[in-house]
Amino acid sequence: MKKLLSKSTAFALGLMLLVGLTNCKKDAAPSVSELIKKTWTPQTVREGSSVVYTKGAATNVKAGYGNFVLNLSGGTSVSLTELEGTTFSGTYEVVNDNKLVLKGLNPKPTGTDGTLEYTIGSVSDANLELTRTSASQKTGGSLNSYSLIIR
Repeated sequence: MKKLLSKSTAFALGLMLLVGLTNCKKDAAPSVSELIKKTWTPQTVREGSSVVYTKGAATNVKAGYGNFVLNLSGGTSVSLTELEGTTFSGTYEVVNDNKLVLKGLNPKPTGTDGTLEYTIGSVSDANLELTRTSASQKTGGSLNSYSLIIR
């Protein structure tokens, strides 16, 4: 039986293969900032502990949440249409991958200085969970939670 490769050639090929495999990088998972760059609408909305809106439900306590749109698709520009149909425009940033800050909103949302902050509960390609960090005057002082899906 003939030798196909010398020991030194086999060693060199094995070493090259090992170096090649260790230098292969896996694609990094998308960051929170990248994952949220979409237009979102509510699947469900809670005001405090009460579910007030579920997409497609025949009876919703606050059907106006069907108007709610959070558009984060334009770089750092944001457009937020709330349940009564008012649209706010400004900029946004993600802080520490767990907070979404909408700022410079025009017109200023009721009871704010033009800034709204949300805790990011979870995010994926198709879902975004947000909870407002301060009470909403429009909803009777409740902390609102949003389970959002891609529009």
